[in-house]
Amino acid sequence: MIKLSSSGLAAPKASPSGHPADSVAVVIGASGGIGAALLAQLARDPRFARVLALSRTAVAADDLRIVWAAIDVTNESSIAAAAALAQRLGKVRLVIVASGLLHGDGVRPEKHWGALKGETMAQVFAVNSIGPALVAKHFLPLLPREGRSVFAAISARVGSIEDNRLGGWYAYRASKAALNMLLKNFAIELVRRAPAAVCIGLHPGTVDTPLSEPFQDNVAPGNLFTPAESAAHLLRVIDQISPADSGRVFAWDGSLVPA
Repeated sequence: MIKLSSSGLAAPKASPSGHPADSVAVVIGASGGIGAALLAQLARDPRFARVLALSRTAVAADDLRIVWAAIDVTNESSIAAAAALAQRLGKVRLVIVASGLLHGDGVRPEKHWGALKGETMAQVFAVNSIGPALVAKHFLPLLPREGRSVFAAISARVGSIEDNRLGGWYAYRASKAALNMLLKNFAIELVRRAPAAVCIGLHPGTVDTPLSEPFQDNVAPGNLFTPAESAAHLLRVIDQISPADSGRVFAWDGSLVPA
């Protein structure tokens, strides 16, 4: 792993297939369960000469193609600095936002409207909606005008308005619904600049990570994925989508998540 310590960067290795030799993949939230699994699998993908791992805490890796830098999706200046680094590394062909907040830091999913707190909702929206929006603001302009590129953000099926049959989880549901709308907006604007580019949301399924751990009791056998399994599914979906799919949200199995 290379940790950024100066402006000097080694020459990238050639990519034997797919994208040009200087293609870069970016994972935001690379220290989380799904983010770390995505990072590990992208580091083995010969289509990318470099993989930029962005997270609040450092990631451990031995692959010299991985470059780590700090980011806080609630701090726009750190996002701008990360985007500047990505641009120096090469042509950004893939950006995946894998950061998210469901519980922790005093946040718990609300079971009824009486549990709503404005400060908690603002905290969840800052990470799940505003953060990815600011990432898009700084990273979408880096996607090449020609050739295929993808901007993806981890969303959730519970962000679907049409599919909401249980209620509850007010802040999380609403923040993911807002994210889905933002992705649709970005897709509409992105196609004018880069016709072959794609902007989508991804539902990873229920993944065995600290984010889902308190809520796994009711998960049916076989429906709880390891981070590596979920990452493989999501990367497969990314490989299969086309510009016609831009602006939509897809589940881990490639099915469309209702709006």
